[in-house]
This record gives sequence, structure tokens and C-alpha cells, in this order.
Amino acid sequence: MKALLLENIHSEAVRALEGRGYQVELRSGALGEAELVDALEGVELLGIRSRTHITDTVLKAHPQLLAVGAFCIGTNQIDLPAAAAAGVAVFNAPYSNTRSVVELALGEIITMARRLGDKNASMHAGIWDKSANGSHEVRGRTLGIVGYGNIGSQLSVLAEAMGMKVYFYDVVDRLALGNATRVDSMQELFETCETISLHVDGRASNARLIGEREFAQMRPRTLFLNLCRGNVVDVDALAAALQSGHIAGAAVDVFPDEPKSKDEPFVSPLQGISNVVLTPHVGGSTLEAQVDIGRYVAGKLADYEAYGNTSMAVNLPEVSVPVPQAERILHLHRNVPGVLARLNHTLAGHNMNIGSQTLSTLGEYGYVVTDVSGQHYEGLLAELQALEESIRVRMI
Repeated sequence: MKALLLENIHSEAVRALEGRGYQVELRSGALGEAELVDALEGVELLGIRSRTHITDTVLKAHPQLLAVGAFCIGTNQIDLPAAAAAGVAVFNAPYSNTRSVVELALGEIITMARRLGDKNASMHAGIWDKSANGSHEVRGRTLGIVGYGNIGSQLSVLAEAMGMKVYFYDVVDRLALGNATRVDSMQELFETCETISLHVDGRASNARLIGEREFAQMRPRTLFLNLCRGNVVDVDALAAALQSGHIAGAAVDVFPDEPKSKDEPFVSPLQGISNVVLTPHVGGSTLEAQVDIGRYVAGKLADYEAYGNTSMAVNLPEVSVPVPQAERILHLHRNVPGVLARLNHTLAGHNMNIGSQTLSTLGEYGYVVTDVSGQHYEGLLAELQALEESIRVRMI
């Protein structure tokens, strides 16, 4: 069983997979579609980060591929509907780098409030500028968080501990932590807060969520952070707002177009603007986070291949089952009435005894894990795969 890991995934993932008996190939960079199709020959498990895109073309070229692990939070680089239709499970790491992203956000808020980037550049240029002009404490300032999920809510707690007054907006009704205040619209948030930090996902509806109109709604001299998704912000509009002085500073870790490796040049309209902190998508890139992500996602991939577990899969029904004590049949199918009855009728036709059976559904898909015992396995998988509703059938 072979696994391919791309984009400098931490060696902890290699250790975890090799410890489970997998042959692992580790590559440093991202791959384009054609390169990926070539590289996936004979690969059952694939690990990526944010720059490699999994398309319908890639999935159709390699029906042997069982699962894709996104060793990061986001999965918008993966065609999730196509993966589900191909019977390929997708896993990510929704919690492992939360603390790392939050700490970077806090550090950048302080960096912008004190204009440390400009002070640092001046010192390297031999200029001793000890002026306090434009430098402020963060204590007592207002922080507006767009997206109050795992990262946004933890940022809320830590920012409040530093003396900031926190407001947040989310399309989902979420419980406010500490003394944070929920507002009813982004415009209200922008008009209320001096610092705005984005923490939303990469769904299509969030593309260019923040543009010229939204920057105009923000208070004069706002500090702005984007550590979530590159396509969420119109960077040309942000550059214009910074150059006009309406936005006093920005910290940006993600970009609409990012180099696939360090050998490709990085170009952005935000380069060269005062009090702008640019980082190369390193929000979750701490050793602690990468070790946790490597271990977590590698474990999910291995558990799916070896046991059929789909717990925390982002595109398939979730089933959590123990280590099999008998033969185990995994059946992913279209979620229509009568499938389970036809599955069990087929098993009965082969004199199979069912030891346990777990079914879960998610939208148009159903996934059933059945532990069986018997002696007449010949032709069984072929019959199950031939069922009209079957998508993928495996026996482990």
C-alpha cells in the first residue's frame, strides 16, 4: 500500500504511516494537474496541503485512490463532490493549528499597532526613529472578528485577556465566549471596531467577501487582518485603501495566487506599502502544529484504509467502528430506499452471517460497514459492486 505526501508535510506523518506498514513517498513542492496524474500511479493514499488541487480529472484518472488527506484546515483545493462520487474519502485537520493561527494574529495586531514592521525596516536602513507617532497599545482597543469558529472564538478569548473589547459577526448563531458581543451585520462590525480580523472558510459564497465597499464601511485608520483564505479579499481594493490612508495597516498571510514552491516569485499589489505585514501562508506553520497535523491526518488516512473509519471525513457519511474481528465489507452507495435490504439479500445469498452492521447517510450518499463470517466469498464483491446504487465496495 503506497502513500504520496506533497508540499513538505511534516515527517511525523511519514513516521505514522510507515509505522502502520505503508510505503511513503515524500515530495517538497505542490504539483499541477498533469504532474499529479503522473505521480499518483499506484498510490492509494494522498496527502496535500493548500497548493495542490484535486480535480475531477485527477480522480477519474486514478480509481485506485482511496483517500486524500488535507494536512491543513481548508479543503477548498479539493473537488469534494467529485471525490465523494468517486468514493474517495477526504480528511483534514480542523483543530490542530488553531492556536498557531491565533498567536500569529495577536502578534500581528501588536506589530501593526506599534508599527514594528516600519521601525524594523528603518533600523536595518540605519535610521534611529524613536518617535511614538502612530504607535498605540492594544489594551482598550476594539477587535471585530468575522467568523467565530474554532480560530475566531479562541482569538476572542485571548484578545480579551489582553484588554481588547471583542465584537464578532457570523452567519451561524454562535455562543459568545467571555464578554464578546455579537453584532447583526458585517457593516455594524466595521463601523464599531478599530481592528478587523477575518476567520471564514473558503466556500464559493465567501469569494471577495471584502472589497472596495466593505473597506469604505470600516472606520478610518482601521487595522485589517486576513489569515483565512486568499480569495476572500480583493487585494487591489485593500492596496488602494492602504495607500489612501483609510486603512492604517494590514497583515495578510493568504493570497489569491500563491507560488507552488519557494522557487517561484511572489508578486502582490500589497508589496512595498507602509505598515503592511506579509507572510507566506504560515498561520499554521509552527513545529507544534505541524507535528499534530501530521499525526492526526495520517492516522485518519490509515484508519480509513485499514478499518473503514470515516470519522471526521468532510465529504462522506461518518462511521466510527472498532478494529475488525472478522471480514469487513465497506459499501459506499447512493442514498436511496432499499439499498440496505439489497445488500443484506446479497450477503444472505452467499450464506454470510452478519456480526455487526453500521449505516450512516449524508445527503445523497450512504455508507454501511458490515462485519461478516462465512465460507462463500467468491464473487461476493463483484455482486455488491454490480448493485445499481453501489459507488465503491471494499473488503478488509
